[in-house]
Amino acid sequence: MTNRQRTRVRRVPKRAVYDRGAIEAILDEAIVSHLGAIDEAGFPVVIPTLHARIGSFLYVHGSSASRTLRAAGRSEVCLTATLLDGLVLARSAFHHSVNYRSVVLFGSAEEVVGEEDKGRALRAFTEKLVPGRWADVRRPSAQELRATAVLRIPLDEASAKVRTGGPVEEEADYDLPVWAGTVGLRLVAGEPEPDARLAAGIGYPGYELPVPSSTVPPR
Repeated sequence: MTNRQRTRVRRVPKRAVYDRGAIEAILDEAIVSHLGAIDEAGFPVVIPTLHARIGSFLYVHGSSASRTLRAAGRSEVCLTATLLDGLVLARSAFHHSVNYRSVVLFGSAEEVVGEEDKGRALRAFTEKLVPGRWADVRRPSAQELRATAVLRIPLDEASAKVRTGGPVEEEADYDLPVWAGTVGLRLVAGEPEPDARLAAGIGYPGYELPVPSSTVPPR
């Protein structure tokens, strides 16, 4: 089912983005998303999850014993992803905000059951987090694939919302002697820490981690 009314941005509609390429770009850059579904017991549940996109589908995964994933595979779901780009500090408390890029996706989640299709999705998850990693690691075994639930959601019903720029103030507040502006935020990778049981002589491969960028340049 596709319901365009669900994805129409009503609050500050000028920030709405319906372009498919822009939506995909946000999803590709975001690392964590939140998946909402109606639990088997009938109450709503939202869980944080990793996601990866392959073409026109967004994939999520977790334990095959997960109640939420089982419920999601049988019903309509809502998934959200957000990139936080900066703090917006206004002269008044009321007009403080943040700069962000976000996506809301609705759809019917479909379970991925074939080993080849599951493996392709798990490769996408791995390569999204650390490009080049899939070539270095052991592939999932048949038992591990059975223990993993993979769902895919079509990108047919999605919209984005984006805020950029500085604070929007009441005209009278611009004369207040209070600092106002933006503070950029970005996710930065730390120094690699080798596992305690890493065999001698194995160095860090030098992966280039695709951490989210910020639309507000850091100082």
